[in-house]
Amino acid sequence: MNSLYFLIPVVLVFLFLALRFLFWAIKNGQYDDLNTEGRRVLFDDEPDIETENKQSPQSDIEKGPKS
Repeated sequence: MNSLYFLIPVVLVFLFLALRFLFWAIKNGQYDDLNTEGRRVLFDDEPDIETENKQSPQSDIEKGPKS
């Protein structure tokens, strides 16, 4: 029973801090865009057109066998 006198205030303080952090994150826009980071991991960036044009084309013999 004596431990409850200690644990209840500790839990209340922890709950207060967790809620305060959650509302701070929402206020500062942390949850505005949830899809971009997931897509960034799954998909490659678009290739740069200027870089592709500067590369010299290779013939099929130089590329090697297709697999």
